[in-house]
Amino acid sequence: MNKLVSILASFVFFLFGTAFAQDAKLIEAAKKEGGKVVVYGSLDSDTGDAIGNAFLRKTGIKLDYWRASSTKVMDRASSEYRAGKPLFDVLINNATPMQILLKDGMLTKYNSPSAKGFSKDVIDPNLGPRYRNVVIGIIYNKEAIKPSEAPKTLEDLVKPQYKGKVVMPDPKQHTTTTQWLASLHKIMGKDKADKFIHDLGATKPALVESYIPAAERVITAETPIAIAFVRYVYLYGQKGAPLDYVRLGKMLGDGHHVALGSKAPNPNAGKAFIDFFLNDESMDLMSKIGGEFVNRKGIKPPLPAVDKIQFVEMLELDKDGYAEKAKEYDKLFVR
Repeated sequence: MNKLVSILASFVFFLFGTAFAQDAKLIEAAKKEGGKVVVYGSLDSDTGDAIGNAFLRKTGIKLDYWRASSTKVMDRASSEYRAGKPLFDVLINNATPMQILLKDGMLTKYNSPSAKGFSKDVIDPNLGPRYRNVVIGIIYNKEAIKPSEAPKTLEDLVKPQYKGKVVMPDPKQHTTTTQWLASLHKIMGKDKADKFIHDLGATKPALVESYIPAAERVITAETPIAIAFVRYVYLYGQKGAPLDYVRLGKMLGDGHHVALGSKAPNPNAGKAFIDFFLNDESMDLMSKIGGEFVNRKGIKPPLPAVDKIQFVEMLELDKDGYAEKAKEYDKLFVR
């Protein structure tokens, strides 16, 4: 019996020892490349920095992270690639731009062992796990607008009492907002969605570059209501911002992926980073620091009533689809 236990123990040690040795070889190869990984992404800087520090402690590899809106991340990566001088190893962005970049040959498939922590229904065959969902809804300053007087539905945003109080990213240049408007029929029905979009444009909401400046205007109460990421309620709430979100039930959003560049200058560092990024430690940091809706099993954001949110994935748009919708919204939304 003791001999059998000893054999089994040796077998288990062999399996895990081999896996560890493979990770160690990857990290060693990454250090020989220069010991750093260059990542462009739309993930918040605070969260990115925390993950980078944890990654450095774990591996000795430094993260060089450039953060921008999803549109700017795609534009910078595309410009570098077309010029034949891509500087990035890894991209972190929402699903539709990532699919476009994948089709254009800028990204390559990497099967990370960390993907095992995600359910099969959130794994793309080429991009790997949809590591988080970004949920878009209505957030508001609860000191400027009492919860009892806040909008209760999307349609409420076009009511006279909210005119001049709403801010949103400009759908003519912010791809995620373009995608959100184009997907509203999935939760409202086509007729209601078309009417809402037309009426919303007619109210002339304040238009900004992306969701962060929209949230900043809500925090200062310059414009107390925004169409923005729901997680900002937790993210900025930790810093004292008096934010809440409207419990809409069904809310549109997009999945985000992390992927290796097809011409990554540091491919081993890129793979090592993706392995760490998709693992428990990184996903837990993401949830606790940024209130992210991560998809790794067993991790949920610390948001009130989070279990009642019904996530509905937005439509995928290709380049022509974006261009068509941007042209349509250009006529409806003016600064």
